[in-house]
Amino acid sequence: MSALVRLEVEAGIGTIRIDRPPMNALNAEIQHAFVEVCREAAERADIAAVVVYGGEKVFAAGADVKEMATMSYTDMVEHSALLQDFTRALARIPKPTVAAVTGYALGGGCEVALACDWRVCADDARLGQPEILLGIIPGAGGTQRLARLVGPARAKDIVFSGRFVDAQEALAIGLVDRVVPAADVYTAAREMVARYVGGPRFAIRAAKEAIDRGLEVDLETGLEIERQLFAGLFATKDQESGMRSFVERGPGKATFEGA
Repeated sequence: MSALVRLEVEAGIGTIRIDRPPMNALNAEIQHAFVEVCREAAERADIAAVVVYGGEKVFAAGADVKEMATMSYTDMVEHSALLQDFTRALARIPKPTVAAVTGYALGGGCEVALACDWRVCADDARLGQPEILLGIIPGAGGTQRLARLVGPARAKDIVFSGRFVDAQEALAIGLVDRVVPAADVYTAAREMVARYVGGPRFAIRAAKEAIDRGLEVDLETGLEIERQLFAGLFATKDQESGMRSFVERGPGKATFEGA
């Protein structure tokens, strides 16, 4: 495990911390380590939700251009798989995830944020996909997740121009979900997911899978995915206790085991 990425756990919330000052450039070492910490966060029963954080000054200013500049086509054929694997590992964590964005989330940094369920950003933050200015395109999911999030026209504007998007515009177009003062970003991100600690973890997992997988298929296939996941939850203790509590005491009073 790399010292540049670490997983910290407190009160049921795991924080994936990127720590490569000054700009948290996402080199291959970070990408490999990111895959490992995402898998750990996915598997640990003491983690109900995940915050991704780059620190008080910057989220991540992109992939390490110096590392990539001398790569050949054959080098990049192999490396591009890692580029997608590390954001895919984050997207596949079967728990609520939120990016706590300070400073810059550019290129690969923006793609990390896009792989989360939500994004909380500082009021002075800047997000973007400036790869076009290097003569390339986003390669860690940016062309796909950005278009699904803000629509193809806005995604093309951001990707074709390489421009930076400020916090208020990002909020207006749905690129981020909440804007707060820079000093409050991490706290606000934790607050957003704290409600899921102690919740019915298999139901939350099923809900995330149904939504994410359903977006990739036609409606009929999506409905079948939902049906199967819905039925499967009737094998859980949380379904039994949740419905029993509702019948006996009314809504919102159930205590869940996460089983």
